[in-house]
Amino acid sequence: MTLAERQAWLAWLFLLPALLVVIAVAMIPLAQTLYFSFTDKRLGALEPEQWVGLENYRFLLSDSLWWTAVKVTVQFTVITVALEFLLGLLIALVVNSRFPGRGPMRAAMLVPWAIPTVLSAQMWKWMYNDIFGVINDLLKRVGLIEQNIAWLARPDTSLIAVASIDIWKTTPFVALLLLAGLQVIPDELYEAATVDGANRIRQFFTITLPLLRPAIVVALIFRTLDALRVFDVFYVLFGARPDMQTMAVYAQNYIVAFSDVGYGSAISVAIFLVIAIFVVAYVTTLKVEVQT
Repeated sequence: MTLAERQAWLAWLFLLPALLVVIAVAMIPLAQTLYFSFTDKRLGALEPEQWVGLENYRFLLSDSLWWTAVKVTVQFTVITVALEFLLGLLIALVVNSRFPGRGPMRAAMLVPWAIPTVLSAQMWKWMYNDIFGVINDLLKRVGLIEQNIAWLARPDTSLIAVASIDIWKTTPFVALLLLAGLQVIPDELYEAATVDGANRIRQFFTITLPLLRPAIVVALIFRTLDALRVFDVFYVLFGARPDMQTMAVYAQNYIVAFSDVGYGSAISVAIFLVIAIFVVAYVTTLKVEVQT
């Protein structure tokens, strides 16, 4: 056995405990969910579940509420991930530069991300209130609106309102990931580009963005996964309101409220497939070369 082969076996030996934990806490529940999706299992039922085959998936494809949940989730994901990336990149570029007070500013920008999501959602829910909410009061004071707006009740403002909360809370996380990528780019590259006559804009597109691509992929995948699985902020703001349910809220509603584990498992499998499609699209579109 060669040295490289021995090192490979040793690496797998060290990884084995972690792989066993992943199998125990992730793969086994996933397999169980997949099995339940082909049954009519219900919580608290006295009779054992019966095999129904693809019946749950046939109903899912014709379920208008499911497609509404998919639409809401995808719209929320596109809006939040795009704006969080742009704002996070801008913040990362600012705090990566050298200026007095850079350390405290880096710490302060993480405050929204550190607040638990349920607490921040409830706080914003009070701020959005159409009677005593501070947002309506502020907008009226500056003359942008004349009457109070029920931000969370109106269909045309509900998605914007909840997306704003997520952008406020999660942009610092994206900025932190991108800042970590910026700090590993050697300063010598920028110095050489300056000597060659490249301005800041050209340096950004020829040096910063290409070398920042791995961090961008990580940030986009992490945020897309979270956005597609979003539950807490929507549930706090809207509960199980049919027109503002995400895929996760819809699955929880069937499993917990209706005790329909079979159909809820089919919804969960569908969520897994939707997330997988987005991840594959990212990995194939934003190709990242792995050096060995």
